[in-house]
Amino acid sequence: MKSKTIKAQLYEHVARIGKAISSPKRLELIELLAQGEKTVDTLSAQAGIDMRLASAHLRCLREARLVETRRAGKFIHYRLSGPDVAQLWIDVREVAAEHLVELRVALDQMAAAPETLSGESRESLLARARSGDIVVIDVRPAAEYAAGHLPCARSMPLAELEQRLADLPAGKDIVAYCRGPFCLMSDEAVRLLRQRGYSAHKIPDGVTEWRAGGLPIEH
Repeated sequence: MKSKTIKAQLYEHVARIGKAISSPKRLELIELLAQGEKTVDTLSAQAGIDMRLASAHLRCLREARLVETRRAGKFIHYRLSGPDVAQLWIDVREVAAEHLVELRVALDQMAAAPETLSGESRESLLARARSGDIVVIDVRPAAEYAAGHLPCARSMPLAELEQRLADLPAGKDIVAYCRGPFCLMSDEAVRLLRQRGYSAHKIPDGVTEWRAGGLPIEH
């Protein structure tokens, strides 16, 4: 009887992780925190939920030991408890894409969009960026760029992009990225750039995917 009780407890402990990530908003918070640590007010704004709900979701993630905190003056900063939590988000997303036709169709539609750069490996993209053949821009908020970004990428937050077009060299291909395949900021950036006459594409990768692929990240 004792061994059966212990076995049940083992499954229950593992199930805590499943319960913690069973909410779409909590998955989104994990994705946001994979970009770097943030305060609850930043998370609530970026996730589009009020602060009380954001705090409740964060408490659930913290109870499952997926999120930890640090205090800086009056502010509490949240961060993932380890890089394996970001990898968990990628793994869950990839399993879902493999088995859920609806998700796969939606992702295929995004990848088939004309603004998506296709048929090029991450290594090839990195080599082209380093050689100056293309200009890679990071359209996430500046704080996320500072926490980690793709090599050779320039920080050009979406909110500032229109005012900073003069910073982009004429005649160069522009490649934009944001937080990963579910993020739409790079789509908006590419549309704006194309409207202004630039040759622009996006890649679905973000820093989390780049790191998971074993490629370097700069700080």
